[in-house]
Amino acid sequence: MNRMTVVGLVVAAILAGGCKPKDVGPMVGGPPSGKDYWKQLPEGQLALRKLTDPADIPDFTDACKNSGLLHQAINNSLAHLSKPSSRNFFPYGEITHDQVVASLMAFGDLLDSNPAPDQMNRTIREKFDVYISVGCDDHGTVLFTGYYTLIFDASLVRTEKFKYPIYKSPPGLIKKTDGDPVNPYPGRREIEQSQMYAGSELAWFADQFEAYVVQIQGSAKLRLPDGRQIGIAYAANNGHKYQSVGDQMIKDGKLTKEKRSLQAMLDYFKQNPQDVSEYTWRNPRYIFMMEAKGETVGSLNVPVTPRRTIATDKGVQPNVIYPRACLAYVATELPTRVGSDFMIAPFRSFMLDQDTGGAIRAPGRCDIYIGVGPEAGLLAGQTYREGRIYYLFLKPSLMPPQVLSPATAPAGPPKK
Repeated sequence: MNRMTVVGLVVAAILAGGCKPKDVGPMVGGPPSGKDYWKQLPEGQLALRKLTDPADIPDFTDACKNSGLLHQAINNSLAHLSKPSSRNFFPYGEITHDQVVASLMAFGDLLDSNPAPDQMNRTIREKFDVYISVGCDDHGTVLFTGYYTLIFDASLVRTEKFKYPIYKSPPGLIKKTDGDPVNPYPGRREIEQSQMYAGSELAWFADQFEAYVVQIQGSAKLRLPDGRQIGIAYAANNGHKYQSVGDQMIKDGKLTKEKRSLQAMLDYFKQNPQDVSEYTWRNPRYIFMMEAKGETVGSLNVPVTPRRTIATDKGVQPNVIYPRACLAYVATELPTRVGSDFMIAPFRSFMLDQDTGGAIRAPGRCDIYIGVGPEAGLLAGQTYREGRIYYLFLKPSLMPPQVLSPATAPAGPPKK
């Protein structure tokens, strides 16, 4: 998935003062200003650092109290790792592809044993090595935002109402390992002005900015005129660097930082449709889409799971930032709805690193997948908090003599 991060500011005055757990860090009043969450790592440096002092390892007990959808997310990662191409991104430092597979299998077995939360916490600390993200400041600070699957009205044929297209991949487009095309294609403005891909339209939209958002978001559900819904997903891009429309609008005074959100941009362009091309053409990156059957899929081409999937900067060899498909532990805060209001609550959860994002381009940034539809969109738009990311790998001394990959392991019923 190659998409724009859906960023909103948290509801004011919802955090009480006081100390935060050490696995999160200070967040009173929201993320402090002045931090460069997009700070790049020095070339060749990994985002993860192994923790050697047990006192630095977080208490996982709260996360052990909820395993809903976790098996599903683990199985999706194992499905990705069963593909021979997944080996191209390992080793990650000292972490091998086989170790990642063994880690996920061992964690799944631990879930199956249904231990009490405190016992599960002890077992994790005994059997798994824990790595922390260096974050944006080399002290583990990561800015978390949220994303979701949008639902938009669209048509598979052009009509008087639906006249703004999105396109399928051009014939012959060949992608490199990082997903970019081998040879760059024209920029967004030239593609849209020249209509050079006429005849390759995937769908048509009534709103020009909605067509843009679907591309940058990288996936969506389309509600067709006959009432059917279909899914679409990222297929390829034109090889140009992503430029943020939101940043440009803030620079021009069309939005404020305090009111920056996807909904604010949608509302602005509904009221000012004449400005859509002026701003979207400032982003030369164009996303080609394809129809997607079933669930929303991420950049690993496996389904993403609400509140179990994260999107990070994967990078490419030899400068891999975060490892793909791995088991992570996230410590931050997320919004939850209480009646008609939003409240911020601690969030401690095991997650799988299964996606990337157009604006997720540094070790200090992470996106959490919230779900599908308007409610998920409201929650995603309120997600803007600091926190920590930890990754868990089975200790090498506990690795089985020969790790069976999911592709060669004996067949059996899927884990629930």
